[in-house]
Amino acid sequence: MASGKKRRITAEDLYRFQLIASPSISPDGRHVVFSLDWMDRKIEKKYANLWIVPTHKGPPRQFTHGNQRDSQPTWSPDGNEIAFLSNRGDEKQAQIYIIPFYGGEARQLTKVKGTIGDFEWSPNGKQLVFTLRKKDREEIEREKDEQKKKLGVVSRHITRVFFKEDEVGFLPKERWHIWRIDAKTGRATQLTEGEVYDEYGPCWSPDGREIAFCSNCSKDPDLDPDAIDLFVMRAGGGDLRKIETPAGPKATPRFSPDGKVLAYFGREGKGQWWKQTCVWIVPADGSGRAENLTEQFDFNVSSWTINDMGGSPPMMPPTWSNDGKTIYFQVAHHGNTVLKSISFQGNEGSLQTVIGEKGVVGSFNFSKDGGKLAYFHADMGDPGGIWIRNMATGQSRKLTRVNENILSALDLGEVEEAWIKGTSKDDIHGWILKPPGFDDGKKYPSILEIHGGPLVQYGNFFMHEFYYLAAHGYVVYFCNPRGSQGYGEQHAKAIANNWGTRDYDDLMAWADFIENKPYIDKERMGVTGGSYGGYMTNWIIGHTDRFRAAVTQRCVSNLISMWGSSDFNWVFQEVFGDESPWENVENYWRQSPLKYIGNAKTPTLVIHSEGDLRCAVEQGEQVFVALKKLGVDTEMVRFPDEPHGLSRAGRTDRRIERLNHILRWFDRYLKDKAE
Repeated sequence: MASGKKRRITAEDLYRFQLIASPSISPDGRHVVFSLDWMDRKIEKKYANLWIVPTHKGPPRQFTHGNQRDSQPTWSPDGNEIAFLSNRGDEKQAQIYIIPFYGGEARQLTKVKGTIGDFEWSPNGKQLVFTLRKKDREEIEREKDEQKKKLGVVSRHITRVFFKEDEVGFLPKERWHIWRIDAKTGRATQLTEGEVYDEYGPCWSPDGREIAFCSNCSKDPDLDPDAIDLFVMRAGGGDLRKIETPAGPKATPRFSPDGKVLAYFGREGKGQWWKQTCVWIVPADGSGRAENLTEQFDFNVSSWTINDMGGSPPMMPPTWSNDGKTIYFQVAHHGNTVLKSISFQGNEGSLQTVIGEKGVVGSFNFSKDGGKLAYFHADMGDPGGIWIRNMATGQSRKLTRVNENILSALDLGEVEEAWIKGTSKDDIHGWILKPPGFDDGKKYPSILEIHGGPLVQYGNFFMHEFYYLAAHGYVVYFCNPRGSQGYGEQHAKAIANNWGTRDYDDLMAWADFIENKPYIDKERMGVTGGSYGGYMTNWIIGHTDRFRAAVTQRCVSNLISMWGSSDFNWVFQEVFGDESPWENVENYWRQSPLKYIGNAKTPTLVIHSEGDLRCAVEQGEQVFVALKKLGVDTEMVRFPDEPHGLSRAGRTDRRIERLNHILRWFDRYLKDKAE
């Protein structure tokens, strides 16, 4: 694969890659609109504009222009207009805009103060339904008064358990509610209200008379987070009709074409994170029991294949065929996110794989007649593009090649896929990335990468960080140990209330497998990971000194102090026997890497974001201070203002700085001066 004409990937290439999001096919199937981001390197800002690509023939063309973020484009039912979110009028306040497809300026539809979530056109195209979490009155008043604005927040009065969220900050007192807005006049009507409950995922019935949505209406939703139910209300608002379904989390209801059935995604039971998410259907009038369509299949209905070029693809709602006999949905399976469908008559179902190529299926939708399918697809060699599929012939064709110039100039190295048996004879699935110009007669330093979650999966998805490390002469290897998604329910459940056990065994078995490769220098092995991967990195340095160097990122180190300090709050206890620390502190400490840190001898770099509300910065600080006290070589690199997801969506100069520190640390310990 090496070529003298090709170069190796750099950290600065993060400025050059452009990412596609939210492809949406026109009702007539002739065009796809999508959002394409771009960088202004001088001021370190990310923007996005809308683009249009024909499905028959022709290149994409830019549809909106300007230094703003245009996102979530959605066609009107007649295909004449496109609704989208944009902050063009106010950098800090996105609104819904509508733009004519055949020419004309975008007009602002909403004039709200707050955060807009989901939105959807009514079947007749005259209205939209959307979710809104308004700003608190105190914040609005402060923004109006220059003196108060200058002085800032005086105090925060907190009364609810969940009061902060990573990438958002402190939550407003206001909740998510459903609104309806006239597509011509912009006249908006609030349909739901309340100080305790949130409503989300609204969708129209085919006749436009009703709206279905999800809500947790328990006494205190923060203390019973999985008590989510389906509701239906009249399109004009009013009383809510609860649809009886099995207890447990659920999301994204969608009416069948005849309006008689609701499909949704859900898990049965509370607090069981490892259980498979399934496709369910239930009569929309509440007259019958809910039915689990995918219960017999041991797979997880999700999109959770992670990468560092924007993160996991969005989870699309269950999508009905026009005849109401088939539902389409994503499945995370064996390192891929595939598109499946299930057809049913009565209680009999027929499962099909619609798009099963190696890689990741993201956003997808059908033309009005169901004949064409537009979808996002990415793989290890491409961060993602838009494809069109002829449903009659089953043939797919790529419509966009936004990063082709960059990718064609790069030598990324070679990827080898492998399955091995772990110490318990469980299957371990992983990948080995060999550096450009690989010579099987040489001995290479290597880096074990460990994913976060743990209920996610690595897979056939472009990972800039991996290619960057490989470009500097490292063999990079990664796998999905027990505790990961994508390999069945028992694989995911294996570490419930037992972190640092079977997952550690699998990672060590994977490292053994790599170490025995003839091209691996066993004296120059490193390890790194973020979030749960940071947890495992901390665990590893407390249990073995086989690795010459480690980098722990946005880590978990102390499950006792993690309780209540994360934006996940007390809910983490559901993973650890559903007991609070004061009920079973020994169990938390048993599974905390900090308990074993006294054994550490591995030089370890600690990387953490100061704005991380998922794994608070104190988790990294405890590791850094402990290693300093032990006399183990360590440094700490902190990134101000950045959230938990710095590596995939942070400010680009900080992402580059992070990569350079990781490389610097591994080079110090895994390479000699000549290298």
